[in-house]
Amino acid sequence: MLPKEWERRLIDENVRPLTDADIQWADYVFISAMTVQTKSSQEIIDRCNSFSKPVVAGGPLFTTEPDIFKGVSHYVLNEAEITLPLFLKDLELGNLQREYISNTYPDLNLTPIPDWSLINFKDYSTMMLQFSRGCPRKCDFCDVRKMFGQVPRTKTNQQFINELQSLYGAGWRGGVFIVDDNFIGNKIKVRKLLLDIIIWQKAHGFPFKFSTEADITLADDDELLDLMVKANFYKVFVGIETPHLESLKECNKRQNTHTDLMAAVKKINTKGLQVLGGFIVGFDNDPENIFSLQKNFIQNSGIVTAMVGLLNVVKNTELYFRLRKEGRLVKTTGGEQTNVQLDFVPKMPADILCNGYRWLIEQIYSPKPYYQRIHTFLKHYNPTVKGRLSLQDVKAVLLAHWKIGMLSQERWLYWWLIIKTAVTKTKALPEAIEHAIIFFDFARRARAVCEK
Repeated sequence: MLPKEWERRLIDENVRPLTDADIQWADYVFISAMTVQTKSSQEIIDRCNSFSKPVVAGGPLFTTEPDIFKGVSHYVLNEAEITLPLFLKDLELGNLQREYISNTYPDLNLTPIPDWSLINFKDYSTMMLQFSRGCPRKCDFCDVRKMFGQVPRTKTNQQFINELQSLYGAGWRGGVFIVDDNFIGNKIKVRKLLLDIIIWQKAHGFPFKFSTEADITLADDDELLDLMVKANFYKVFVGIETPHLESLKECNKRQNTHTDLMAAVKKINTKGLQVLGGFIVGFDNDPENIFSLQKNFIQNSGIVTAMVGLLNVVKNTELYFRLRKEGRLVKTTGGEQTNVQLDFVPKMPADILCNGYRWLIEQIYSPKPYYQRIHTFLKHYNPTVKGRLSLQDVKAVLLAHWKIGMLSQERWLYWWLIIKTAVTKTKALPEAIEHAIIFFDFARRARAVCEK
């Protein structure tokens, strides 16, 4: 969305650090971030200030809490399809304002194709595309409706297919994460999109395998599930939150109260999609045994990638306003779900909540229960993903055999998983090995949580 004649340099601090030379090279530094990156964002702003470089800030973090930062020259807030052109026009006229904001939601037809030349594909295992913004659900801890609206806005099918083609033309093959907060927020439009994706995938030999986020009602729609599988979707993140009904009602997660969550997860797996699950502890209605309830649900459902966090109070959510009214806010959230710190006064004694959370993390990310979940997942999983193994995939398998199968303390668990999967469900071997590799990152994070 920046002028093509500009010299542009993109620094993604997930893959490489921002150097002083990068800052000195620039005339302007544009920064975007999410809440979890609050501290590092201020550090970057301070570094830019030390070189007298003007900072232009935008994206979710700065849109939500612009007042907490020092040293920002200009704010381009809300969605850039509206506010960035205003900034660029004033820059050309030499009449820049401090802040550019919008109270309207842009038509996503205005969104251009990403400029893939600004990144190095070798830095990534998955690329990202977007079809829609907004979510019709009313979960009280989530700010998506506040930020993007409750009526999902979508790109046109041809627009999205053009983005797929551009990614293909740039040389990418492999994983593509569709970053919509709720991909099935508008099921009618998504069905039509999937039909076009299936045609494109078949014509190009299925070069991409997709992952995304959706709500649990996906399990109720066989047609939609079948279309996603035919389009080569293989992973979906679902906000389970909690198996405790009263806590689901409390946070207004109504879509989860009308279904058998365990059966829904297993059905999605059986159809050929891996379920990645989000879980939360710290609701007012959580009973004291919530930690064992969460553990049992996670283990029995076979959700290998279980992202469990303490409840965070995000600014401007319904939860935020309720707890502020009750005088229970402590401080602004840092956005880090695995940080054992509370930003509100819970109903459960804080020490019981935090210690219970540590116990839960330790339980589910110890080697034996983790590998047990892989076996449970594979029991119900029906692998359907299409695609060829790349040289990078082969190298990863060989490295896993060496580092996990020979050098790690989990080597017996690993080899039993490999042998059993090879005998009973050969097509699922890539998923089994992938989960075994990912374990090391989860175990590292779990140790960090338990030490806090």
